[in-house]
Amino acid sequence: MALPDIFTEPVATAVIRRIEQLTPDSQPQWGKMNVAAMLAHCNVTYEMVYENIHPQPGFFMKMILKNFIKKAVTSETPYKRNIPTASSFLIKDQRKFDIEKERLIRYILKTSQLGAAHFNQKESHSFGKLTHEEWNNMFYKHLDHHLTQFGV
Repeated sequence: MALPDIFTEPVATAVIRRIEQLTPDSQPQWGKMNVAAMLAHCNVTYEMVYENIHPQPGFFMKMILKNFIKKAVTSETPYKRNIPTASSFLIKDQRKFDIEKERLIRYILKTSQLGAAHFNQKESHSFGKLTHEEWNNMFYKHLDHHLTQFGV
């Protein structure tokens, strides 16, 4: 079963509506992150696409990521609860809810506006070139996992 297509306006809008249901007091149903940290955590995926602020993994690490982690991240299989988080996705400082929420919404809109064709065979930060389906699965699955974590 294919995941909803984050590159389409209806799906992007539906995800943004879920984000807009969050409040600074939203509590997780599992895990340790508060809502602002969760939003910042979700922003990391987009920072790796649009910003040059995360170091690229070295050749050996990229090979490991590509051969052992890529399928779990880019497949349609949902994430399990409480799975370990990659160190680059750990949010160790306090974040402001409104700022992180606004950033995430902007990233989702930009991604949707660029569309699937823009991402087809685009090089990812960690996994090499991905199809637009793999990009979609990575974007949508991660957002859905954490929005579900916070009950929206």
